Amino acid sequence: MTSTLPAGRAASDRRRGPTGPRGGSGREALWGWVTALAVTALAAAMRLRDLGRPEVLVFDETYYVKDAWTLLHLGYEGSWPDDPDPAFESGQVDGYSTAPAYVVHPPVGKWVIALGLRLVGAQDPAGWRLGSALAGVLAVLLLTRIATRLFRSAGLGAIAGLLLAVDGAAIVHSRTALLDGILMVLLLAAFGALLLDRDRTGERLARQTGPPWAHRGWGPGLGLRPWRVTAGLLLGLAVGTKWSALWFVAVFGLLTVGWDFLARHRSGASRWWQTALLRDGPLAFLSVVGTAAVSYVAGWAGWFATQGGYARTWAATHPGEGVTWLPGALRSWVHYHQEMWRFHTSLTTEHGYASHPAGWLLQLRPTSFFFESPEPPLQVCGAERCAQTVTSLGNPLLWWFATAAVVACVWWVVRRRDGVALAALSGLAAGWLPWFAYSHRTIFAFYAIVVLPWMVLCLTWAIGRLLAWGEAEPWRRTMVRGVVVVGLVLVLLTTAWFLPVWTGEVTTFREWQLRQWWHGWV
Repeated sequence: MTSTLPAGRAASDRRRGPTGPRGGSGREALWGWVTALAVTALAAAMRLRDLGRPEVLVFDETYYVKDAWTLLHLGYEGSWPDDPDPAFESGQVDGYSTAPAYVVHPPVGKWVIALGLRLVGAQDPAGWRLGSALAGVLAVLLLTRIATRLFRSAGLGAIAGLLLAVDGAAIVHSRTALLDGILMVLLLAAFGALLLDRDRTGERLARQTGPPWAHRGWGPGLGLRPWRVTAGLLLGLAVGTKWSALWFVAVFGLLTVGWDFLARHRSGASRWWQTALLRDGPLAFLSVVGTAAVSYVAGWAGWFATQGGYARTWAATHPGEGVTWLPGALRSWVHYHQEMWRFHTSLTTEHGYASHPAGWLLQLRPTSFFFESPEPPLQVCGAERCAQTVTSLGNPLLWWFATAAVVACVWWVVRRRDGVALAALSGLAAGWLPWFAYSHRTIFAFYAIVVLPWMVLCLTWAIGRLLAWGEAEPWRRTMVRGVVVVGLVLVLLTTAWFLPVWTGEVTTFREWQLRQWWHGWV
């Protein structure tokens, strides 16, 4: 694996082995945490300020906020009367009935939204979005620490965290009660847990520990590994938020097994691949897939514990139908899943902001979550027409730079067999490529928020490679560092320019028009 670090640092890291930043100095570790907390504080400031703006339900908040509120009170998603939003927005939040609502996403993400409702209440719009905001802030902290470990550099970790902190798509999803931002942080946490498992395993094999009965040719047995089990738990919760996380279970499962193959090979065991395949592989499947299945089912606890959820009593009213050998509750649950599957595979309703995944990384057709022209304009914004918008548009420069970095990472993987670049690409393989098979459906560019952390990792890896290349010559070092600083400053300035359309700030209509750089953004 080629290092991105300066020559002196790279040599010391090779001696240290693939164990992440744990071997660094105490000062470096402290600096890593200081920078992580700094960019996390910046993220919190950008996500929590005026969180209740706009004071109406935007886009699919109309479903998830009310679903979360009834989950708190009923244990399942209850029904609402026709056109309930005006009453709900005015503070009349108890207009639901005990009749079940047919919903097509599992409940875990809505329980996160319910956390904010529990802490603040449903009468305050900030309460609708607090769960998403906390998830978005946590994502920045996680990515900073993950990048620090993956690249063995606190500086690169800080860059990765900063880029996620100031991105528009990340800010919008943190300030909107949707499921995709919550899904993203669960998947990112699972990736981080697998990365920790990789490093702990490498350290253990380097010390050649294990059961005394382990034959040297096979290497030591490793048993069930806590961080990999944790990853399985988080992946199950992610699937319990949106089914699209199933692709991450598959890709991350292959990634962690691949890391086992590499660790066994480096340990010097003569039967390294047999050990990784036959001894580690089954336990990996149990840890990741088995644990994910258990945590997914546990996410439906409210539905199982009550009798009022949608299709909860279907088995009792349909004897002899469905999977008849299952107990009644599970037979009803399976039937419900079959209905959800039919919905997801057949949704073809026309929508003005539907977007093909080929344009997602370049942000060719972002999704407008909210648009309003407040009245009276002269009093509101001092112009003949005002605009208040929330648009799920990523920072254009960041996404364009990151897309170029993704292409570079693919090249490094194909030509250099670069394992770090492969890890950075794993999220795109799981969260972006599968959508091409469903491009006939009504799908949206805001789904790409799930792959944003891995796009940032690709960009950060490219920055690290560029900095390492610059270390060879003093003139080159100055030039490269200048390019990186200028690029980061331009990204920050772009964030400052687009922030009003990400946070629902009232501007003049002309100011809104100046932020529409591409015809597909309108």
